[in-house]
Amino acid sequence: MTQIEAAKNKVITKEMRFIAKDEGVDAAILCRDIAAGKAVIMRNKKRKFKRICAVGRGLRTKVNANIGTSTDRKELKDELEKLKTALKYGADTIMDLSVGGNLRKIRKILIAKTDVPFGTVPIYEAAKESEDKYGNFLKITPESMFEVLERQAEDGVDFFTVHCGITQDVLGLLKKNRRILGIVSRGGAILAQWMHFNKKENPFYENFGRVIEIAKKYDIALSLGDGMRPGAIADASDDLQLAELRNLGKLAKKAQEAGVSVIIEGPGHVPLDQIERNVALEKEICRGAPFYVLGPLVTDIAAGYDHISGAIGGALAASFGADFLCYLTPAEHLRHPSVEDVREGVIASRIAAHAADIVKFKKAGELDKKMSLARKERAWEKQIKLSIDPQKAEKYRKGSKPHLSDVCTMCGEYCSIRLMEKCLSR
Repeated sequence: MTQIEAAKNKVITKEMRFIAKDEGVDAAILCRDIAAGKAVIMRNKKRKFKRICAVGRGLRTKVNANIGTSTDRKELKDELEKLKTALKYGADTIMDLSVGGNLRKIRKILIAKTDVPFGTVPIYEAAKESEDKYGNFLKITPESMFEVLERQAEDGVDFFTVHCGITQDVLGLLKKNRRILGIVSRGGAILAQWMHFNKKENPFYENFGRVIEIAKKYDIALSLGDGMRPGAIADASDDLQLAELRNLGKLAKKAQEAGVSVIIEGPGHVPLDQIERNVALEKEICRGAPFYVLGPLVTDIAAGYDHISGAIGGALAASFGADFLCYLTPAEHLRHPSVEDVREGVIASRIAAHAADIVKFKKAGELDKKMSLARKERAWEKQIKLSIDPQKAEKYRKGSKPHLSDVCTMCGEYCSIRLMEKCLSR
């Protein structure tokens, strides 16, 4: 029995009880939301790990960190260091987006070192296998795509990104559309090119029942990929994006009715004034399914600072009801990310998630109140411990030498808190 099937039968599983306690929510309400497809537990039946988590209504906004090799950077040791860093700084989930090297070996080693939900994009492995075997990823067979899904499920993957919403009809719209950037999703582009070259329908759409069958067997959450997400501000909220979203809404309903949990992936580049509408549309079309957004980035010109652009969009999206943020790093659009890029990306997205949670949940602001009181007391060690990045906070504090020990070097003896403390004590 899958988690959603148990919930529909009003059975509160041990995973639901764990999450309810961890999040401080009522287990019966969580069970109800899982049954309705509005919350999702990401945990493969075959896998055991400590930090079980769920995404969806009434739950803390979660942050995903992407790692993985590229065709130019294949060193597993680098990805292991990034994994360690992402977990250290609070990523709730990890996705392996590897496309270079021995993908199964890399995945199995990363999974073994990960104590949070672990996701993949299976079409990458299918494309890499075809490239290795035939010298051309366009020769992927539909059967090999499903073999990869089954293999990754067997290896313990907790959630799949599967680009099921790209159809021949949607590709027809793309050819007529005047988008600046057609398809920026790597998995979406692989499938679209395969469909165009082979003159066939998307196997994941055409045989969605088989996708459901594999996911249900292992209780894997399907993360329905946004292959048509906008990759430029000018392309946001266009007919292509909405056509795919409508397909995802229909597929999500099929999966949920069959006993499989679903997350909907969301847009990439969206101006500030369209974010609320995008979240509302997903919640309406997909009947409240958890929304997983890549950023969104609110400007196209932040090269080197896309983690900030994405955090701005992520904070807004989550405050309007998005449930799950995929981080961006400063390296986005420029290079394969470094360990430091991963650290900055995770922290930026965690700040965004927490900022949104302050709006969504009263209890989320309790940490902020503690920090404010520590500042009032000028309790520096306490402030450092309460910081989202204590290591950096400590480095900054210890790197400055104030004339007075109870202030910082910004205001020194003119510290407003100190002055007012003296004023009000008289």
